[in-house]
Amino acid sequence: MNRYGGTALIPASEHAHVETVRMLIAAGVPVNHVNDPGWTALLEAVVYGDGSARYVDVITQLLDAGADPSIRDASGKTALDNAESRGQSDVVALLQSRS
Repeated sequence: MNRYGGTALIPASEHAHVETVRMLIAAGVPVNHVNDPGWTALLEAVVYGDGSARYVDVITQLLDAGADPSIRDASGKTALDNAESRGQSDVVALLQSRS
């Protein structure tokens, strides 16, 4: 655990470290872990991401590994809610296709 009560997968997703995310998922790091501030790796990839191809790759990996897009952040918003409010159209389409 890091100082925020999270796993390495959360900051790796936040920064779209595609290969690190792949490695951590393969190692069995839980994709739905919620850290102390109330974030999952999926939520951080959306909220701190820019919707670019790297972030879409990370989000796809997380969803393929079982990330739950219905988990809400501390404000009650899902990853889809956050992607819509940030104008991340590719992420919105991806999340809608998985629900």
